[in-house]
Amino acid sequence: MLAAELHCHSELSYDGRDAVELLVEQAAAVGLDVLAVTDHDEIDASREAATLAEEYGLVGIVGTEVSSAAGHVLGLGVSEAVPPGLPFDETLDRIHDAGGIAVVPHAYQKSRHGVAPHIADEQLARADAIEVFNSRLLTGRGNRRAEAFALDHELPAVAGSDAHVSEMVGQAITQIGTDDRSPEAVLAAIREGHTSVVGRRTPWRVSFRQAAGGAKRRVLRRLAELL
Repeated sequence: MLAAELHCHSELSYDGRDAVELLVEQAAAVGLDVLAVTDHDEIDASREAATLAEEYGLVGIVGTEVSSAAGHVLGLGVSEAVPPGLPFDETLDRIHDAGGIAVVPHAYQKSRHGVAPHIADEQLARADAIEVFNSRLLTGRGNRRAEAFALDHELPAVAGSDAHVSEMVGQAITQIGTDDRSPEAVLAAIREGHTSVVGRRTPWRVSFRQAAGGAKRRVLRRLAELL
């Protein structure tokens, strides 16, 4: 089994704080095997992290969190960025065309751009996997609904820390049933459902600081663009 962090953000995300070096160092320090940096509608930092991961003995997966018209979708193993703002189904098609798998994170949390309130169940069932444990869902209700959907539709289940600061990398882990330490084998194992999830909720104080810090950084970046 490989322990994977499949959902975290670097400073390249509008609401991320830390450089990829800190994310990779944290992943190695907590004993992970696989790391995917998934910045919002960006891919460059993830490519850098995937290359750097090899120096730490980690499997690096290039990824991105795409802002579809319905909400957020993780593209793992993509060769290029996927444009934001496309319909949900087209976003999935673009991720597949780029060689990746489409994972739906925090599907039932509308306030965090979950897709479930905006699409039909049969559309959501097109995803390659569902994030059933997101460590930043404070009540756990959204996680439970995602898990029930994954079970009902026989979809692979994954976890994600959704870390926006490096110290939260590894809060939620996807255990992947493969001994092959290659990105291709990891993605294939996820797609085939050889996964289980473990993790802890991010402390609410940390979640609050992450959200507040992200809001501040968004304002500062917006001001910089206007000047």
